[in-house]
Amino acid sequence: MRNFVLFIATGAGSGYFPIISGTAGSAVGIALWVVCVPLLAIPQLPYLVGLAALILLGIWAAGEAEKLFERHDDGRIVIDEVVGQLVALLWLPVSPLVALTGFVLFRIFDIWKPPPVRAFEALPGGLGVVADDLMAGVYANLVGQLLWRLIWPEAG
Repeated sequence: MRNFVLFIATGAGSGYFPIISGTAGSAVGIALWVVCVPLLAIPQLPYLVGLAALILLGIWAAGEAEKLFERHDDGRIVIDEVVGQLVALLWLPVSPLVALTGFVLFRIFDIWKPPPVRAFEALPGGLGVVADDLMAGVYANLVGQLLWRLIWPEAG
């Protein structure tokens, strides 16, 4: 069970990447999006169900990993970046430019943590680990929707 928890919580091991583990976790989110959306052409409802399941699994795994690492929101826990990145790309057009822009936007909001993103970190256990990144993903998605649906739709 320990190995399963750590596999999920560390984003398939990407959380062990030195220095920029959060960015590595976001890259795993991009890879999942690329595989699930354009390559497998998974329709929206199964994608949403899978994302919801991954979020719940991530909250649980992050809480369990905190106990194993004996530290709240340890840097090796990056499932929050994985799911936050998937939220950032939700319902956006599928293209390399959109993926890159979504990646950059998510990292900006995840690092900047504008209100109420930072406040969500105070939630207990795995929920606090994941919730702030979900909100950062929502912010990135809103900017992405503005960009690709209203400002520059032909580029998406």
